Amino acid sequence: MIFSTDYLKGRIGIIMITFLMIHSSCRSPQFQQDKTAGKLTIVTTTMMLEDAVINIAKDSVVVEAMMGPGVDPHLYKATQGDLQKLTDADLIIYNGLFLEGKMEDILERLGKIKPTLAAAEIIDKNKIRDNLFYPGTYDPHIWFDVHLWCEVVQNVNKALQQHDPKNAAYYQSNATKFLKSLDSLHLKVRDEILKIPDDQRVLVTAHDAFGYFGEAYKLEVKGLQGISTQSEFGLRDITDLVKYIVNNKIKAVFIESSVSPRAINAVVAGCKERGFAVDIGGILFSDAMGEKGTPEGTYIGMVHANVKTIVEALK
Repeated sequence: MIFSTDYLKGRIGIIMITFLMIHSSCRSPQFQQDKTAGKLTIVTTTMMLEDAVINIAKDSVVVEAMMGPGVDPHLYKATQGDLQKLTDADLIIYNGLFLEGKMEDILERLGKIKPTLAAAEIIDKNKIRDNLFYPGTYDPHIWFDVHLWCEVVQNVNKALQQHDPKNAAYYQSNATKFLKSLDSLHLKVRDEILKIPDDQRVLVTAHDAFGYFGEAYKLEVKGLQGISTQSEFGLRDITDLVKYIVNNKIKAVFIESSVSPRAINAVVAGCKERGFAVDIGGILFSDAMGEKGTPEGTYIGMVHANVKTIVEALK
């Protein structure tokens, strides 16, 4: 029997991960301690997903995000320590839709041998934006539409109840409260964005992460790179964006906390060469949240911070 290269790679990957699970010699002490205590141990890829788990489960589980503040999930590669955490966890939660581009293969393989949730991939595809740069794929930045993020929270809630049924009622109660907070957040964002004049309601950033935000809250979004930061931008891209900013007299452009400012600095310099001064309106949290222990280190706080920065720069 002849096997394809993809099949063999998949089988080898599963064997290697299974070997690591069985023959681990350096397991996470905290995870092992909490397993003994009977707590569900969870690893998420992003801080946004970690925040969802924390709001639903509180301290009844142990949860850890692999990717911290300022980390770009498109480019992130799993370390040996990450693989250890993944294999020790009772449940793995990741975004999916190819957000974790360089880890997607590992996560899919793990999903064949242990409980794994691709939280965004369960959403009805009619609600998800197409990725125009890569036909047949989707925009993974769903957390920028708060109502759409509610569906992710519900998916996480269902997974927690499934894997820890004795705490199902507790999880449901917390999830209901959190979802109400998200409904209020959605309305607040909508009202704040309306403070920006119609002709200035344009969001210019380094990469096209804010498409859902633009559709949900009525802004035009211009990203120099594509949906993934793996996309390259060229001189033509910069020239076109500079021309748009100058012609429309856009007040400000924005840097992202998880993306190099090089692209936006090039746009600002291009505008200056054409005699138009455009401000850098501030730093937005796009693919990662702020530092833990700060308001921006929570999903709700991150959204509030972004909206405040955008409105103050453009109104």
